[in-house]
Amino acid sequence: MQVPAAAERNKGPILAVLREYAGGGAGLGALRVLEVGAGAGLHAAHFARALPRTRWQPSDIDPQALRSIAAYVEATGVPNLLPPILLDVSQGWETWGDTQPATLDLLVSINMMHIAELRCTEGLFKGAGVLLKPGGVLFTYG
Repeated sequence: MQVPAAAERNKGPILAVLREYAGGGAGLGALRVLEVGAGAGLHAAHFARALPRTRWQPSDIDPQALRSIAAYVEATGVPNLLPPILLDVSQGWETWGDTQPATLDLLVSINMMHIAELRCTEGLFKGAGVLLKPGGVLFTYG
């Protein structure tokens, strides 16, 4: 498992904001979250543990990141943290696992847009427009 220093530093402040969108409420069922570019997986594990009403789906394009995320999934044993999926955000939303239109409550992207090619950011916004439920939130950081 990788433990990036920046992820360790910013997980608390990011979680504080995420709680506004996924932290409470009286609704039934889990909120569906797709994290695009989950990197090492530290954030996914931390957020899924802290937000038990979510069904947290981490993803990444990098095989090394996918292995690290899988290690976090196994090590934490958090039931609402799903195994990672391979996702290239620059490809059409139809290739984003089994995610169907208007099924996501939250689409999360942390520290991707400033390092990825423009086509990745464009893909993220196009995917959000299709996959988020009405009232769903695209949450970006970095």
